[in-house]
Amino acid sequence: MLDSLPVLVALLASLAISAPIARRTGVSPPIVLALVGLALAFLPGLPRRALDPDLILVVFLPPILYADAFQTSWIDFQRWIRPIVMLAVGLVAATILVIGVLTHALLPELPWAVCFTLGAILSPTDTVAVQSVIEKLRVPRRMTAILGGESLVNDATGLVGVQIGVAVVLSGAFEASEVAARFALVAGGGIVVGIAVGFAFAALNRAFRATPPLFALSLVAPYCAYWIAAKLGTSGVLAVVVAGFLVSWRIHVIPAAARVELYSAWGLMAWILNGLCFVFIGLEAPRVVRETATGAGADLLVVGLVLSGAVVAVRVLWVFPGAYLPLWLSPALRRREGGYPSWRGVTLVSWCGVRGMVSLAAALAIPTTLGDGTPFPGRQQLLAVALCVILVTLFVQGLSMAPLVRLLGIRGDEDSEVEVRAAREQLLEAGIHRLDAFCSETSCPLSVHHWRTAMADELATLRAEDEEQRKEAHARVAVSRAVRSAVAEQQARELLALRDSGRINDKTYLTLQLELDRERRGDEPDPG
Repeated sequence: MLDSLPVLVALLASLAISAPIARRTGVSPPIVLALVGLALAFLPGLPRRALDPDLILVVFLPPILYADAFQTSWIDFQRWIRPIVMLAVGLVAATILVIGVLTHALLPELPWAVCFTLGAILSPTDTVAVQSVIEKLRVPRRMTAILGGESLVNDATGLVGVQIGVAVVLSGAFEASEVAARFALVAGGGIVVGIAVGFAFAALNRAFRATPPLFALSLVAPYCAYWIAAKLGTSGVLAVVVAGFLVSWRIHVIPAAARVELYSAWGLMAWILNGLCFVFIGLEAPRVVRETATGAGADLLVVGLVLSGAVVAVRVLWVFPGAYLPLWLSPALRRREGGYPSWRGVTLVSWCGVRGMVSLAAALAIPTTLGDGTPFPGRQQLLAVALCVILVTLFVQGLSMAPLVRLLGIRGDEDSEVEVRAAREQLLEAGIHRLDAFCSETSCPLSVHHWRTAMADELATLRAEDEEQRKEAHARVAVSRAVRSAVAEQQARELLALRDSGRINDKTYLTLQLELDRERRGDEPDPG
């Protein structure tokens, strides 16, 4: 066990150093993490261990997908469900077909079922690498919603394809009707399990008020959904995604203070898990290369490069007609989705085809032997080709994403900003009305009336028609925040002095400091 500590220390240290490197260089964090992992692979004295695919598929993937479901807008998902399904189901199927046929042409010694299994392995995109770029560049909401929805669903459809492909190889029999029935059972069963688990944990959230048990429940939910679905032979990934959607929709039943802490904790945990996944890609690359460094090594590199170009081309050729043809045929659909998408946005979406850790874990999870003990045909070839495609798409498409956004001149639309602005106005208006109603029934102290004045100033910064009035309101709000910030800083210094002098203990200091932090949270600018 002690031998594993250097590996753990190296992995966590790589996460810490990658963030400032990515910020200073402007390179996408997943790419920096993969490079750091590659450097770790050559670090002398670090124990060399093969990556267990269950670490990704069973330990990391459920909470990552659950967190993604919480960050996804169900309203946006419903509005743009047609392009999401087109990418997450239609494009996955097209990729499996094209890659399967092309692989068999390049490696004719592999059975057809193995070739299509490789297609399923390479079909899911890793949108974490893409989101890290497009969120920073503030691309339009329509694109982020579609890409986010695709990333949630295509992992499930791709892994279902891998599951079916491996089953066909193991059984040695292929019947189209049987494959279709199996797909319906695996996918449909996963959705049913997700609905059941989601409703159950949404109900359980009502029974707890404190953050620790709520956090424990939030950890249990994705693993429970995945475990039940896997035991029933259905899609664990779909079960987790559906459960996450349902629980997030009922998140208002959780106390406000717990919500803040839960979102903060889950944000950090998702960041760590996603980061480790990309470090593992870099760590695994040299080992896979060494294991396939035989006479066929150069041939496999060519196959990997050809298939890398194929997965990119299939996405481009699928996205453009899929983005426009259905909307041209259906005016009602066009109105629902907000008209035709910009060609610039469609171009960017067509380029967001980075493959990542799910593909590598799926390749690693392929059995080493068949039922009769014979080696699984082409397993090492599939793993090498999958790694090649992952690295090519990660570095070529990942590094070119930001320059492409700038070249296309894509800017964030105002829909989200207008929506947030209107919501803030409504919240301030509701607060002022409630305060007026309360003070008409009860004698309020002067501080309450000052609070009303502060809210009225904030509302004026959003609503006042006269530019001078808005400037004056902004100035008053800025002074109010500066004063509250200065007071909070002085209180924090005084509190620290009390602790350092021994007049209060550490526990009291922490309790009071957290209270100050919560009060100050609304006065500090958004770090993002």
